[in-house]
Amino acid sequence: MTTTTTLITPTAATPMSSHWRDFLALTKPGVVRLVVFTGLCGLLAAPGHINPVLGFTAILCIALAAGGAAAFNQWYESELDARMKRTAKRPIPAGRVSRNDARDFASVLCGASVLVMGLAIGWLAAAILAVSIFYYVVVYTMWLKPRTPQNIVIGGGAGAFPPLIGWVAVTGDVTLTPVLLFAIIFFWTPPHFWALAMFVKSDYAQAGVPMMPVVHGEVATRRQILAYALFMVPLAAAPWYLGTAGVVYGAASLALTGFFAALAVPVGLRRSVEGDTMKPEKRLFAYSILYLFALFGVLVIDRVLQNAGIIAGGLA
Repeated sequence: MTTTTTLITPTAATPMSSHWRDFLALTKPGVVRLVVFTGLCGLLAAPGHINPVLGFTAILCIALAAGGAAAFNQWYESELDARMKRTAKRPIPAGRVSRNDARDFASVLCGASVLVMGLAIGWLAAAILAVSIFYYVVVYTMWLKPRTPQNIVIGGGAGAFPPLIGWVAVTGDVTLTPVLLFAIIFFWTPPHFWALAMFVKSDYAQAGVPMMPVVHGEVATRRQILAYALFMVPLAAAPWYLGTAGVVYGAASLALTGFFAALAVPVGLRRSVEGDTMKPEKRLFAYSILYLFALFGVLVIDRVLQNAGIIAGGLA
């Protein structure tokens, strides 16, 4: 009897302790954090006011939609993930979650997010949210990613919607500033993701995914990383010199993006050697995440200072 109890107790406890964690892992919480943050910044930087409960609801819907889209991504790519060292331990290829359960989980998250956004916030915000889900799941995951090295370039739009949605949740319309915020994330995505792809390209090559370093090689990828990073300098500052943000955002955007471009220079000009640890690429990838958090955080600070009358400028 003692032996039986010893065997059954851990076996019964293990699924209960890992089950919710596996479903949480399907939502890619590390990625969702950045999505939620940029959506929140779009909401806080928008002119006007929103009831805090409704504001929380809007951000929750963005989080659920992002998590649901990520789960759909893992459902569709489960066989691909199983062939890649970086993703082989994800819940579906590791056998901890079935494909059908992942699909149903994703459907509930995405459907609920759009419905609640429409009923609580407005149908324009809900429509853009639905488009963002479709863009990531169908346009990027199912169509672009397995077919073209431009998958990240075009697919970057999938992650660029949150600040636009947050802005629309407050204002009910689309103006210049949220379009610029969309563009910033859209053009930030290629150098951010290609920096990662440079040091995991063997994984993509083995799995047959046509990422830029695999299809067009190292030299072309490095040149494009540098070109996009340099283009980000005037683009990130655009809300300031077009008059929709204040001087605090303008100065911070130039400093932050200038450093981003500076980190991209050695990545763009160097060549890999045998046994290369890819330190410049890893450094650029790590900073690119911090960069987006900082840039959008400064946008909110700039808005607060404008509201307090400390600096001039008008977000529109």
